Amino acid sequence: MTINLTDLIRNVPDFPVPGIQFKDITPLLQHGAAFKQVIDTLAARYEGRSLDAVVGVESRGFIFSAPLAYRLGIGLVPIRKPGKLPWETFAVEYDLEYGSNKLEMHRDALDPGARVVVIDDVLATGGTVAAACQLVETAGAVVEEVACLIELTLLKGRERLANYSFFSMLQY
Repeated sequence: MTINLTDLIRNVPDFPVPGIQFKDITPLLQHGAAFKQVIDTLAARYEGRSLDAVVGVESRGFIFSAPLAYRLGIGLVPIRKPGKLPWETFAVEYDLEYGSNKLEMHRDALDPGARVVVIDDVLATGGTVAAACQLVETAGAVVEEVACLIELTLLKGRERLANYSFFSMLQY
């Protein structure tokens, strides 16, 4: 039985700042069959694609990237906020829907030519995911696709990712 995942996404107004309509995925995560459906859908999409790693974007991207990497039998590369990784890193600054931030990735996380899928929970303006893709490419690796659970279409983040194949499970 297919679960309507949209029913399990809670809208939280004015979080984390006034004017933002936050998409809360925790009800979906608490529903075991729905969470399994998300991971199964992603795994089916990427099985047989000769990927070398799944790149997960902090923090909610980790929720989906870790079980996906496990299912595919490939490595997981975390992209983190500043100061969270203990080794030498590449770093990139980017703009958010409600401010700016910086992301980092270990310099030795990906071999040149490695093929990856970048996973995050939500695509809003595209700044975070574009920064993650930039880090992957700085390492000499190749972004085969970007995937997110939720795409906020009014914010046109997909346009910022025009150079990448993009997949989202839910669109708002």
